[in-house]
Amino acid sequence: MKNWLIALPLALLAASVPSHGQAPAGEIKGSAWVHTAESRSLVLANASVALPAAVTGAAVFSGKLSAAPKDVRAKVPVVLFLHGSSGLGLAAIGEWQAWLAAQGIASIAPDSMGLPGRILYKSPIDKATYEKVHALRQSEVDIVLEALPNLPWADTSRIVLAGTSEGGVPVARHGGRFAGRMIFSWSCEDNYFVEAHKTHAIAEPVLNVISSVDPFFSPANTWLGNPAAQGHCGSALKAHKNATIVLVPGAPHTLLNLPQPRQVVKAWLADLWRAGA
Repeated sequence: MKNWLIALPLALLAASVPSHGQAPAGEIKGSAWVHTAESRSLVLANASVALPAAVTGAAVFSGKLSAAPKDVRAKVPVVLFLHGSSGLGLAAIGEWQAWLAAQGIASIAPDSMGLPGRILYKSPIDKATYEKVHALRQSEVDIVLEALPNLPWADTSRIVLAGTSEGGVPVARHGGRFAGRMIFSWSCEDNYFVEAHKTHAIAEPVLNVISSVDPFFSPANTWLGNPAAQGHCGSALKAHKNATIVLVPGAPHTLLNLPQPRQVVKAWLADLWRAGA
């Protein structure tokens, strides 16, 4: 794969850059931003898991990790997925995981809301609080990575780190090594959401999929806080020879299950497994 940027459909219609406006009033609830021993356990037990038929020997399993079958038939590739600020209650996540499982790929999405009193917010808020949330989410990557070798269905040589929106920031920043990374609905740019984007010097293949008019991280957001923003990870990944960046014209913030992103993800993962075979 090479460093490339595409737009779906084939032509991305030019859009006028909006004028900068006054930011709406934000809101913060909760005060906890560091996982405890108890919440670390809940992050895993309540994680959303989808296992393909090759693992179960029957139908696709979709449910919590605590209820996942222990008697499995195969090890398969795994997508470690970080949800956005809405948590696992967003139906699109389970739907996307089931879609992955139908293609023979397992997935696990840790439950960040397992921390009692966890910080919740309505954007925009102060950058220091955002950074506490980002650190919390990054710790959840490590919680799952520690557990994966003990999960009988996980092929730990083929782990893809993925996340959307709030969950996309730790995917871009994490210093570990994975088979690949997928960053949805995050632009890897300085803006209201971070003190600095701090995108890691990613060595493995990376896919960035975001709406051309993302309401939070594209120039369509009048309180983005960066008049030079492009609204995607192209600048942060400009030196990366294995980066693919996809802009989906007119798409909503949550775009996992749109036909175009699914087509791209399916092809990108197939290429990734072939390259790693």
